Amino acid sequence: MGNDMDLFDVESIKEGIAEEENTSKDENLMPAYGSEDWNEYVMGKFESRELIDGNPVCAGLRRVAEEVLGTIISSRPTQVFPATDTDGPGRATVVFEVVIDWMDGGQYRTFADVADVWHGNTDDLFCAHPVATASTRAEGRALRKALKVKCLAAEELTRNKDVASIVRQTVQKPTDGEWKEEDTISTPQINFIDAKCKQLGIDVMGFINSGTDVYDSIKDISKKTASKMLGVLNEYQSKSKDIPVSMQGYDSNWR
Repeated sequence: MGNDMDLFDVESIKEGIAEEENTSKDENLMPAYGSEDWNEYVMGKFESRELIDGNPVCAGLRRVAEEVLGTIISSRPTQVFPATDTDGPGRATVVFEVVIDWMDGGQYRTFADVADVWHGNTDDLFCAHPVATASTRAEGRALRKALKVKCLAAEELTRNKDVASIVRQTVQKPTDGEWKEEDTISTPQINFIDAKCKQLGIDVMGFINSGTDVYDSIKDISKKTASKMLGVLNEYQSKSKDIPVSMQGYDSNWR
C-alpha cells in the first residue's frame, strides 16, 4: 500500500513539473504579429532604463526590433530638409527609413516615417540641433510602426512646453504681412508634400491636380490650399482614405 502511494506521489510530481514547463513555454511563445496580445508582448521586452514614463526611447525600439522582428539591414534618413531660418533654429524635417530582414528569413521589409522639429514642438535643449532631433524622432516613428506598438517614442514627446498653447498663439497671431492664407505655398509646405508623397508612393503632380483646380506648377497653389492638401495626405497615411490608383507612383523628377 505504501509503495502504491509513493508511486502516485511521484507521478503527481512529474505531472506538476510538466504543467509548469508547458506554462513557461506558453508564456515565452511569441504571439502573432499585430495580434491582440502583440503590444503587451513587445512592451514587455523593454528594460526599465529604455522607458521614460512608459514610452520607449529610440535606442530601445532599435534593440527590441532586432530581437523580435529580425536584423536591421539598413537604417538611414532618406530625405533631409534642414532649417533655413537665419535668425533661429527654425524647422527641420527628416524622412527616415528602416529595412529589416524579416524574422531573419531573407525577406526584407521597409518601414519609413517623417518627423519635424521646431521651437513649438521641441524642448529648448534639442531645438539647437533640429536635424539630428528630427532624424531621431523619425527613426523612432518608423521603428514603432514596424513593431506595431501603441505608444509614442520618448523622443517624440515635449515635456517642458505647452505645445497646444504655442500652436494656438501661432495660428491666432495677426498676419502683419508675414503669413496670409492667400499667399503662395511656402517652401516648407512644398517639402512636406514631397516627403509625404514619396513615403506613400504618390505622384506629386497627379495629387495636386486631383481636385477641381489644375496647376502647372506646385508654386501656383495658395498656402490655404496647401494646408488642405496636407490634411488629405494625412488621411492617406492613416488609411482613413484610399489612395486613388490614378495618382499612385512617386516620380522623383516631378519638380
